[in-house]
Amino acid sequence: MVSDDEMRVDDNEPINWPTTTKGKGKGKATQHVEPYQDENLPWVEKYRPVTLEDVVSHHDITSTIEKFIEKNRLPHLLFYGPPGTGKTSTILAVARRIYGAEYRKQILELNASDDRGIEVVREQIKNFAETRTLFSKGYKLIILDEADMMTTAAQSALRRVIEQYTKNVRFCIICNYVNKIIPAIQSRCTRFRFSPLPIAEVEKRVDNVIEAEGVKLTAEGKQALLKLSKGDMRRALNVLQACHAAYELTGEAEIYNCTGNPQPADIETIVNSMLQDDFTTSYNMISALKTDRGLALPDLINGAYEYIETINFKPHARIYLLDFLATTEHRLSTGGSEKIQFTALLGAFKHAVELSAKST
Repeated sequence: MVSDDEMRVDDNEPINWPTTTKGKGKGKATQHVEPYQDENLPWVEKYRPVTLEDVVSHHDITSTIEKFIEKNRLPHLLFYGPPGTGKTSTILAVARRIYGAEYRKQILELNASDDRGIEVVREQIKNFAETRTLFSKGYKLIILDEADMMTTAAQSALRRVIEQYTKNVRFCIICNYVNKIIPAIQSRCTRFRFSPLPIAEVEKRVDNVIEAEGVKLTAEGKQALLKLSKGDMRRALNVLQACHAAYELTGEAEIYNCTGNPQPADIETIVNSMLQDDFTTSYNMISALKTDRGLALPDLINGAYEYIETINFKPHARIYLLDFLATTEHRLSTGGSEKIQFTALLGAFKHAVELSAKST
C-alpha cells in the first residue's frame, strides 16, 4: 500500500503523464498508457483502423458519414453485415473524428456480452441519454454492438428512447442480421450494409501486417489464408497470428492445419475415390483417412462442394449432387448419424456418376 504522504503532489509542480501513440498511419491518437502494451495485443486490435481513411474498402460508406459529420447532421446509424467487415472499427473511427483522443468519455458502448435486457434500456441507456456532458457541446454517442442479440422487448423500449433523446445522443446499432432488428428501429436509422471485403483489399492489409511483424509466409500460404478468410479481416489476422506463433515458416499445409480445414489434396483424393472406386474400397479408404486426419463429415461436405465446381458433370447430375450435399448437411445439423449420412453421400456420388453417364 502507498501512504498518503507519498500520494501528495505539489500543486505548483507540473505532472508529466506518460503517453503512448496508438494506431498507425494517418491521425495517430495520443493517450495515456494503458495497462497493456501494443506488443501484447492481438493483431486484430493492434491494427484496428484509427481514422475513417484507414478503414479497408467501404469508401462510399465512410465518405457519406464524413459529410454527415462535416455538416453536423449525423443521423442514427444502423450498420449490418457479416463479421470482420469493419462495422465496429468504422463507428470507433467516427467517435475519434468527432470527439478526439478523449472519445471514450463521450460514448457508451454495450456489447452482446453485457446484459442488455429491458431494464438496461430503461436505466443505463436512458440515464446516459438524458444527461448532458459538462463543458462540451453537441451530442453523445451510444454504440449497441451485436444488437441482433437483444430481446424484442428491449428493442421496443429502445425505440422510444431513440426518439425522445435525439437532442442529446446519437445511436449506432450494429448487427450481423438486420432482419432480427424490429422494423420500428430500422425506420429510425440510416442503414449501411457492410459487404464481405474484396480479397484484394484483405491482401493489402495482410501484406502490411506481414511486413510490420516479420511473418514468414509462402505465396501458397497467403493464397490459402485469403481463400479461407472469405472477406473476413478478423479471421485472416487471427489465423495469421496463430500460424506465426506456431510455425517458423507458414505454408499452405500450416494454414489448413491451424484452421482445422481439410487439405485440398485430401478433398481431391476423397471425391475422386467416391466417383471412381467401388463402394467398399472407397468407404474403407475414406474412413481410414478421416480417422488419420481427424476430419469431420461437415468439413468434407464443404470441401467437396468447392471441388465439385471443377468437375465436368451433366447439369441434371450436378443439380442432384448439390441438392443431396445440402440435404446431408441439414441432417447432420439436426443430429443425424455421421456414419449413415456418409454412406448415403457415397451412394449419392455413385448415382450422380450414373446420371451423368446417361443422355439428358
